[in-house]
Amino acid sequence: MASTATDNRPAQRLRHDLADVASGIVQAATATGRATAAAVRHPGAAVGRARQVTRSVPAAWRAAKPSLTGRVDDWRHEYAYALGQEAFVYGFPYIYNARLRHRWVTQEPESEMSPHAPVNVFWHADKLWDASDRQGLSPNNDTLYSWAWVDLGAEPVVLAHPDMGDRYFTFELVAFTSDNYDYVGRRATGPEAGAFALVGPGWTGELPEGVRRTATAPTPWVLIAGRTLVEGEDDLPRVHALQRQYTLTPLHLYGRRRVTLPERRDVAEPVDAARDPLGPWKTLNAMLAENPPPPHHDLLLRQFAEIGVGPGLDVEAQPEPVKQGLVRAAATGLSMLEQQLLSGQWATLVNGWRYPPPQMGHFGDDFLRRAAEQSLVGIAANDPEEAVYLAAFDDSDGRTLTTGRYRLRFGAGELPPVDAFWSLTAYDEDRNLIPNPIDRYSVGDRTQGLVTDTDGGLTLYLQPDSPGRERESNWLPTPKQGIWYVGLRMYLPHPEVVDARWHCPPITRVG
Repeated sequence: MASTATDNRPAQRLRHDLADVASGIVQAATATGRATAAAVRHPGAAVGRARQVTRSVPAAWRAAKPSLTGRVDDWRHEYAYALGQEAFVYGFPYIYNARLRHRWVTQEPESEMSPHAPVNVFWHADKLWDASDRQGLSPNNDTLYSWAWVDLGAEPVVLAHPDMGDRYFTFELVAFTSDNYDYVGRRATGPEAGAFALVGPGWTGELPEGVRRTATAPTPWVLIAGRTLVEGEDDLPRVHALQRQYTLTPLHLYGRRRVTLPERRDVAEPVDAARDPLGPWKTLNAMLAENPPPPHHDLLLRQFAEIGVGPGLDVEAQPEPVKQGLVRAAATGLSMLEQQLLSGQWATLVNGWRYPPPQMGHFGDDFLRRAAEQSLVGIAANDPEEAVYLAAFDDSDGRTLTTGRYRLRFGAGELPPVDAFWSLTAYDEDRNLIPNPIDRYSVGDRTQGLVTDTDGGLTLYLQPDSPGRERESNWLPTPKQGIWYVGLRMYLPHPEVVDARWHCPPITRVG
């Protein structure tokens, strides 16, 4: 459930799907447009995807055709393709984030829910997502987002927030690789007003009194994913007032009064793969130079350098067979990542619910999962200690959730164990919130008027029509036709959720 993205990261993945953020890659490498929810139920439909994808780009198809027929004309082409796929998996977060950063910093927003702000400046959402937003992001309906791209290359940047009282809030600090490296928020640093230095690689200076240092970022560029809980529409003005007090200040300006921060929008423009089939590789090489990988990746990078992939390298200098192999690898690489994500092999299945692995949010050297389950599906993913998102696509009999009436019943004492809050949200097969007559998009522990069962349990009604006035407070509307899925979000979950010892009950069909 996208964080990313938006919340993030079925994600997700729920696909946090800002895959269109990597629009250059998507335009050149995919022709599917199939919804994540439907594809999850029919993984066989993805068979042959590489062939379809490469046919969508003539240059890529010409590069791929020999191997699809079993014929090998040039070992350099085949070697570049094989190693290039590995390099694409390794480098996908860099390519994705280059697109995302350029769009959010320099391009006019596509809608009022599309982030747009200069470097080192927050963009704040001012309303909750509803069914009118059709971006297919599996958004949450609980928090307002605050996003910022931050440059720590020259000096630290100080993040400050006011006293947050008992309100849930978090600032997820994400490296350019899509891995989280630290948090500021209720769990990590407490609710009191504070100032926190975001520090880039190699910085060793002194901080002003009262400024707390966060962990050193592994890359000079980082993304802040902020979330602030909203207790319904009436609470929005109070959240807006808090957002106005979230500040980012370069260290040399911190503590000065009436300082106007310079507006920066000078970020590198990724090479459009629709115009240049080698664009993803040129973008990757530039981003690896801008955000140097850790030293222990040197052996891998020396191998990639043999095909012109690496910090600052010129892929155009490679022989034509190598370039063709790289074009082919980029064209099929995204499809490969999508198939891995949709396979569900990354999750633990319990009662039809997909539980994320404990490494979520910091896959590190697990490059396949880092690319697919963090970057592709939602820009970034929360550490499980901060939030766990479960996704369900099937009922208790293993059948796809579709038109009909369903129940989700928590027995007495079996509600999701959390220290913050939990919510259940339904999405259509295009990953959008579902239009309904009562404008309700989620139910959870903050829903007004929930009615418990006589034994103290809680039954939720998942169906397109009202279950009756006396049960309507427990109703989560679903589509009148078509398939759908649900996401259960649990913020500050207890350890038994993180390690999957708490089992969410299955969804049962009753009509």
